[in-house]
Amino acid sequence: GPGPTCVLGIDLGTTSVKAALVTGTERGLALAQSCSRETQAHSDSLGAAPQAMEQDVQKIIRALNECLAALPQQQLQQVTHIGISGQMHGVVFWKSDKACKWSEGGTGPAFEPDEVSQLVTWQDGRCSPSFLTSLPLPQSHVSLATGFGCATVFWYLKNSPDFLKAYDAAGTIQDYVVAMLCDLKKPLMSVQNAASWGYFNCRNKSWNTDILKKSGFPVHLLPEVGDPGSTAGRTPCAWHGIPKGAKVGIALGDFQCSVYSCLTERTDAVLNISTSAQLTISMPLGFQPPEAPDPSSAVTYFPYFNGDYLAVAASLNGGNVLATFVEMLAQWAQELGFQVQESAIYPRIIQAALAQKHSKLSIHPTIFGERHLPELLASVSSIGASELSLGHVTRALCHGLVENLCSMFPVQHLQGMGVRRILGSGSALARNEVLRQEVQSIFPFPVVYGKDVDAAVGAAMVM
Repeated sequence: GPGPTCVLGIDLGTTSVKAALVTGTERGLALAQSCSRETQAHSDSLGAAPQAMEQDVQKIIRALNECLAALPQQQLQQVTHIGISGQMHGVVFWKSDKACKWSEGGTGPAFEPDEVSQLVTWQDGRCSPSFLTSLPLPQSHVSLATGFGCATVFWYLKNSPDFLKAYDAAGTIQDYVVAMLCDLKKPLMSVQNAASWGYFNCRNKSWNTDILKKSGFPVHLLPEVGDPGSTAGRTPCAWHGIPKGAKVGIALGDFQCSVYSCLTERTDAVLNISTSAQLTISMPLGFQPPEAPDPSSAVTYFPYFNGDYLAVAASLNGGNVLATFVEMLAQWAQELGFQVQESAIYPRIIQAALAQKHSKLSIHPTIFGERHLPELLASVSSIGASELSLGHVTRALCHGLVENLCSMFPVQHLQGMGVRRILGSGSALARNEVLRQEVQSIFPFPVVYGKDVDAAVGAAMVM
């Protein structure tokens, strides 16, 4: 039959929400309109655990509503399908019959969260290595880590069990939005998001319910699971001018949607550096991950689409490291009696580093650890008196970020898997010429920029 008139893609990211309208043309899908809003949802809630990283769901949904209100009404009225992606691993809890309130807005009906918890994000650090080793061993190809939904639920179970009693549903932030849009009494989650929570067996597509029940885990909170690309339901009423009855896809992982938006050849690797950093390639058709993970391996296998898998070196250290460096410089300036905006520091440090082609200074920039080495912290070595300029330090920091990713997925491994070129993407890479230079000096493949990854567009393309 005829393709959808207009597809809305939404990505609920760590720092911003993006909405993209995609239409079919003779040459394939084309981006018609897009809008993004920063969520500014980071929350320092008083009762939060040490090392907690939480976001305010109210603010995320407000940013989503602002995005949709800014898109052309005429095109929203032609939307027949909605694809939604978002940050994986994280968990939000809600009361299924009181999870949101619908009201009439300027662009038609919209919902706001009601009895909903904070979002505990993938960056959450409350589950220490000793806490994780106290948990039952999952039957999964994915190693359990702090920030994973099931690990967070275990943390609440052991440290704040009354908190969980207030809720009867849980999911990622994107699962919550799909459940609200389709009025689902029980949330539905894709294999992609389920794998990111831990305690999920991708081979038989089921939760490790027997293992979890033995430990008193509240298995009633686990969502039902479906295939990525399938339909979760239809909108029972209009939403921001989108007609009632629009098909809503099961919520997807932002990473898989980002890759889907740009990966066309199996011989391409995608290097993405935004908040964190990833280097990924698609595995051969029919590949199945091992039954148990290698805890020391930096490469994990993410469920993709149509039963395929991506091999991913996912580093926790990317643009967030540069942001921390800039924050530190601003703090130092303040302590010295100067006020400097962080936004003014970025172009200056990049300019300074462009003037230094090499630096003997060696920075291992893993200030956030790595999932396979959670206690690994950053270090600086080979410090010489002539290498202390801002340019030298910034150059060494950028080199260290790319080198760290390369150590996780070595060049020989990429060559052995038939990689012929790298597609470079992500906001940190787009804004930083020094990072791009370091990518080209470390990897012996042609690097193509310009076809930027876009999870919102990827989510729309899947529909």
